Amino acid sequence: MPARQASTRLTWESAAAFRRHFWKPPRAHGEVIEGREVSFLELFYDLVYVVVVSQAAHHLAGDVTWAGAGRFAIVFGLIWLAWINGAVYHDLHGRAEGRTRSYVFLQMGILALLAVFTGAATAGDGPAFAVIYSAFLFLLGWLWFSVRLRDDPSFRSTTTPYIVGVVASAAIIGLSALLPGGTRLTVWALVVLGWLVGLVVLDWRSGATRDTSSNASESMIERFDLFTIIVLGEVVVGVVNGIAEDGRSPIAVATGILGLGIGFAYWWSYFDLIGARRVRSERGALSRWLVGHLPVTMTIAATGAVMVSMVQHASAGHAPAPAPMVLSVSVAVGVLALVVVATSLADWRELAPVYRSASTALVAAAAVALLIGGLAPPPWLHILLLTLVLGAAWLFGILTWFAFTHPDGAPPTEAGHGIRH
Repeated sequence: MPARQASTRLTWESAAAFRRHFWKPPRAHGEVIEGREVSFLELFYDLVYVVVVSQAAHHLAGDVTWAGAGRFAIVFGLIWLAWINGAVYHDLHGRAEGRTRSYVFLQMGILALLAVFTGAATAGDGPAFAVIYSAFLFLLGWLWFSVRLRDDPSFRSTTTPYIVGVVASAAIIGLSALLPGGTRLTVWALVVLGWLVGLVVLDWRSGATRDTSSNASESMIERFDLFTIIVLGEVVVGVVNGIAEDGRSPIAVATGILGLGIGFAYWWSYFDLIGARRVRSERGALSRWLVGHLPVTMTIAATGAVMVSMVQHASAGHAPAPAPMVLSVSVAVGVLALVVVATSLADWRELAPVYRSASTALVAAAAVALLIGGLAPPPWLHILLLTLVLGAAWLFGILTWFAFTHPDGAPPTEAGHGIRH
């Protein structure tokens, strides 16, 4: 009998210990995990956005018009806001235990369902998209509120407006399911715009809202870099789909391979000048870094979507208007957004001659890209010229980098892994 009692007691104690370990409360603001790296759970979570973004891009690929591009921008803006809320929450408050995992998997389930209705979100599936997106935001609102319950009251002046924004956005988008399609889309656009303005206002109200020298910020910077890689994948998808839909003709294959060059050029410019670099700890820098990433990632995804039409019509010698100009505008806006993000970095001041020169080259590349779009040469030539222009801007910037910072010949990308100063 005593042995059985001891065994029962051990079982209850083990179960209690498991519950304490499995369901820990979220980290409060300021509870930074030193040396934290992006986890496998976060990488798994981000993979769901591959599908969501792909569905939005697929819709644009079938409707390459200015109106279609505008609709894509609104839907992508909502997707980006969902991702940034989930990513920032986990970075600041997540753990490695069961509660965090359970809520992340719940988010992933909702997002998978959202992806089903993303392709036609601006058409017949708009109401379903609105309801599911609203449910996702309400879940995030609860998660942020659960942090507020544990926070020091001094944080509430910042966290309360943020939580109100999440819950209000969830309610507005949920109610938009009852509206006509055009009005619903306008409401979504206003929600995206409101969030962008709100992020800037919160940053300026709070000053340097985040210690960008902390390890936690390193993981957040890495998440943004990984999201950029996700949308770069859309360029590859666009090339493959374009070649397949053209019937794999030699000119389509050649044009598609050239199209990969645009994605490669984006990668070189972003990760040599922007990726894995610290944000300045001063008012306005963080919000500029955050908001600037929206047009960067959105235009890369749009470039991949338009690539389908460019490659598909390569055999005809020209792509239907306005596809050539939409492609060039996407590239131009993307590289200009890179300049905006660059101004938020610590290197913008510490390596001012390099970044001023590189930014000038990127601005010039944007202007030339628009000129190419206006001329609308054959798809293969259009894509080749854009690749050469982006490559030239990168080369100018990197040669300037060598001249000012690496007289011994060591390229900046060999400085090592991790966040660079």
